[in-house]
Amino acid sequence: MVLILAVTCAVAVGNVYFPQAIGPVVAAGLHVSPDAAAAVVTATQIGYTAGMVLLVPLGDRLPHRSFLVVLLALTGLALLAAGCAPALPALIASSALVGLTTVGAQVVGPLAAGLVAADRQGAVIGTLLSGSTGGMLVARAFGGTLGEWLGWRAPYLVAAVLALILATVLAFAVPTTTPSSRQPYTALLAEPLRLLRTEPDLRRSCFYQATVFAGFSAVWTCLALLLAGPAYGLGAQGVGVIALVGLAAMVCTPFAGRLVDRYGPDPVNLVCMLGVLVSAAILTLGTRGGTVGLTSLTLGTLLLDTAMQSGMVANQVRVYALRVDARSRLKTAYMTCAYLGGSAGSWLGMRVWSQAGWRGVCVLVALLAALALARHLLALYKREEGLARNRAAHADGRGHHPGAGESDQASCGASVTRPRRRLTRRGRGGQATCAGQAPRGG
Repeated sequence: MVLILAVTCAVAVGNVYFPQAIGPVVAAGLHVSPDAAAAVVTATQIGYTAGMVLLVPLGDRLPHRSFLVVLLALTGLALLAAGCAPALPALIASSALVGLTTVGAQVVGPLAAGLVAADRQGAVIGTLLSGSTGGMLVARAFGGTLGEWLGWRAPYLVAAVLALILATVLAFAVPTTTPSSRQPYTALLAEPLRLLRTEPDLRRSCFYQATVFAGFSAVWTCLALLLAGPAYGLGAQGVGVIALVGLAAMVCTPFAGRLVDRYGPDPVNLVCMLGVLVSAAILTLGTRGGTVGLTSLTLGTLLLDTAMQSGMVANQVRVYALRVDARSRLKTAYMTCAYLGGSAGSWLGMRVWSQAGWRGVCVLVALLAALALARHLLALYKREEGLARNRAAHADGRGHHPGAGESDQASCGASVTRPRRRLTRRGRGGQATCAGQAPRGG
């Protein structure tokens, strides 16, 4: 099941990225300028953003199996329409529909989190993220190669067949789930904003991902300019080769997920933020050019990719633990903030590049990581301060000792950061227990 869901993530995410590799082929095939053909990529990305906001919250309202099957079927039909488009306007419209409906990866995460025990969510989420990363990397190579061999329509038609086959597989493979919400659609759309206001751990998870993803986007936006400059003179091929380091991040994210299951999200987030700071220092050496510079860029982007994606696993585990009945709405809020951060990072990176070059971009990455780290250390300090006050209150007899039917705050209070210790069920006699602990007095 995890493998099938990971493939679903790969196919869904790949539909967003393979059009980036066939822009010149589209321009030649439809006899339009490259700038006009770039509107296809823009339409796909706009549709994808709209799909996250408008469709992903329905994951809490509709059964997951039927929802995923319908999404993939619609994606397959939209891809067929794009592959048969007679002119650029029809291709742009079809591409927007592809982006709108290919949000299956954002629905799969909440589904998987509800199918596994709390102490396995990190490993499963890491595997799904590996599927998404693999889909992104393979889609670009697949789209570019197939487009060169068979023309720009071939990638769309092959992707359509894959989506329709996967929809058929999911119709039989995904177990039946019960929707967690009966709210009307308009209420579901407003819920992510309300959750951002009321859930502090959602806000800080969004802040972590937005800042780190902003630095990640700034680096990859400006890396092509550095490699094409006088220090290297490589061009797009050099960027493509360095981008393959993302394959290592594919391998690392399931391992990071197991660490989250064992130690909780907060320690993993801390290590990832420090990793981003170290990557910024390593990337600074890229200005030297030659073998030393290229090696530094490769190692730095490898560390940056791994830290960003491992931190995403930790953030998602924390977010999914907040409200089991609102995971799709939580995912909408989280991913929207992440994409806004990435867009802002690309914009900031270009502005900094024009003023301070590659070193300035590396300083920007370090500053963004430092902001996330400062916020994280503050959260850890407040949590430890609260625990110390509770221990002191219990020690001098002023604390409230939990009785029957009440949870032990000292042992269950870290439910968000340690999913295995989350308050999950009632023990015998109605006493609340923590996952993995026996009921007291049971």
